[in-house]
Amino acid sequence: MPKKARLTSRNPSPPKSLKTYRKAYRVGRARTGLGLFATEPIKRGVLFIEYSGPRLLNDEIKREDKYMFEVNNRWTVDGKPRSNIARYANHSCRPNAESDIIKGRVYLRSIRNIKPGDEITYDYGRDHFDAYIKPLGCKCVKCTEKRREARAQARRKAARRRKRADTVRARSRG
Repeated sequence: MPKKARLTSRNPSPPKSLKTYRKAYRVGRARTGLGLFATEPIKRGVLFIEYSGPRLLNDEIKREDKYMFEVNNRWTVDGKPRSNIARYANHSCRPNAESDIIKGRVYLRSIRNIKPGDEITYDYGRDHFDAYIKPLGCKCVKCTEKRREARAQARRKAARRRKRADTVRARSRG
């Protein structure tokens, strides 16, 4: 009886489009800690980095970690090793990349043109967002602006209330 095919690190070579963008990114300081930034223009629709690390069976995983990337209901990539440069791509609610799983390997694909100096971001998904990001608050540009606008609106509303209360007090005295 033949053995079942097993997902290992000896997978076929990465897609050709990945090789043309080998050093199109760098790790740098971002608003959420460390982030992945483009050093060259990256065209829309291009696979440009692999999310790598040891592949683990989902049944064998004993700990929850923020660098775990579930490939399917059987396999997970442990992206914790620092050699996995893709782990520095941060979450955004308005990302410029997305994850793509090809033959059991995880890649990041640009979903729009990325200019040099732009931070490379992708949506981590609902489970990861609820477990790690939501308790602390999302720090992506969209959410930060939304919170800033909500606070400004609350301040304006409070100022209107105070002004109204002052005019009511002034009228009742006079």
